Amino acid sequence: MNEAQRNVALFRYSLIREAADESFTTRQRGQLVRELASREHVGPNDRRIRVGRATIDRWIRAYRAGGFDALTPESRTGEPVTEKRLLDLAEALKREVPRRTAAQVAQIIRTAEGAGPAERTVQRHFARLGLNIRPDGSPPVAFGRFEAAAPGDLWTGDALHGPTIAGRKTYLFAFIDDHSRALVGYRWGLSEDTVRLEAAFRHALSSRGVPKMVYVDNGSAYVSKQLLRACASLGVRLVHSRPGKPQGRGKIERVFETVRIQFLVEVEARVPADVAELNALFSAWVETVYHRRIHTETGEAPIERLLAAGPPTLPTKNALHEAFLWSETRTVTKTATISLHGNSFEVDAALVGSRVEVVFDPFDLESVEIRFQGRSMGQGIPVTIGRHSHPQARKEVAPAPAPTGIDYLGLLAERREAELAEGSGSINYAQLTLDGKEVPYPTDTTTTDTTDNKENQQ
Repeated sequence: MNEAQRNVALFRYSLIREAADESFTTRQRGQLVRELASREHVGPNDRRIRVGRATIDRWIRAYRAGGFDALTPESRTGEPVTEKRLLDLAEALKREVPRRTAAQVAQIIRTAEGAGPAERTVQRHFARLGLNIRPDGSPPVAFGRFEAAAPGDLWTGDALHGPTIAGRKTYLFAFIDDHSRALVGYRWGLSEDTVRLEAAFRHALSSRGVPKMVYVDNGSAYVSKQLLRACASLGVRLVHSRPGKPQGRGKIERVFETVRIQFLVEVEARVPADVAELNALFSAWVETVYHRRIHTETGEAPIERLLAAGPPTLPTKNALHEAFLWSETRTVTKTATISLHGNSFEVDAALVGSRVEVVFDPFDLESVEIRFQGRSMGQGIPVTIGRHSHPQARKEVAPAPAPTGIDYLGLLAERREAELAEGSGSINYAQLTLDGKEVPYPTDTTTTDTTDNKENQQ
């Protein structure tokens, strides 16, 4: 049994394993087989295939009669297309320099012989010989294909470096649902920081519900205590990938590749004016194109697969607000005050010397809540306010307003010149009087001295 035959046998076994259980009645088995035949499966070559009911029944009978080996397909008896001499040469080249890849070996053979086997043929040949090692000389590591069982079981988050908009580099923070491949939350921003990450995460939670687990990398934004607090507040398990071993992140990387070749390529032809427009265009593309297109692996549109179990349960407004408050720990001074980034607040005198949690909105440092051992101890009374927002809570800079092209003073000057031209340069002094009489001098209302007023009018 070679590797290809074993892969086929393993696929057949995984498909019929449950249905072959002798504890099932004929009726139960028939129902299970019909269900298996009605949907697609990932075959041994990673393609999605359908298997007929008669074929599944035949595999079950074969397994019961001969066990696992009976599921092995028959070996092909045809003559190999590639010359044995070239395959032997490929083996020799690989053993000579183990770091050579199959592609490199195939290229060497074509250069030396004028023709040679395809890269895939060389790869299969090396696999049969046990020579399918990586360029560093180590054997390949097998990673099982994984997919979350249901929507909301697992979200994966990551960041994508985007184009330059209005002279600033942009970044996309996004979260995908592992089961459906739907983009549950996303936000373009001008900084790769915690604030922009939380904006994408909050968008996901408010529109797609609360997941059981979130899987992210070890970037500074993802290991922040603010993200950990948000997840803990909502009961979400936060998991970080191990440094150098990003397994499990392949799905979101493929989504990002789709973003590059389908969305960003269009952005190059139609550059948005600012990040707000970039977000609007991206949202339109996600909801009208990406979410509605049939996914090649799942065989379903992401949005349909996401909502197959019904609409998600959304967190309450208060729960969401609480989750995205920031907090820091401070020791209350002898004067019953605490300091927070240049601001000082008076707290309950009973807390002197205690370590307290200071909870606040990062964009509003003028108002903080004091908590001790998980219990609220009231609001801190502002004593000194030197900063109105957290140093890391930088809002997106609004783009400079586009010039209107209106020169107001220039228009006034042009109007005045036109008026003078109409009068041929002469001044009509009659326009300076009312009914030909002199305009009376205005009464001075800045003084209460009536004598001065009369003198001023004379």
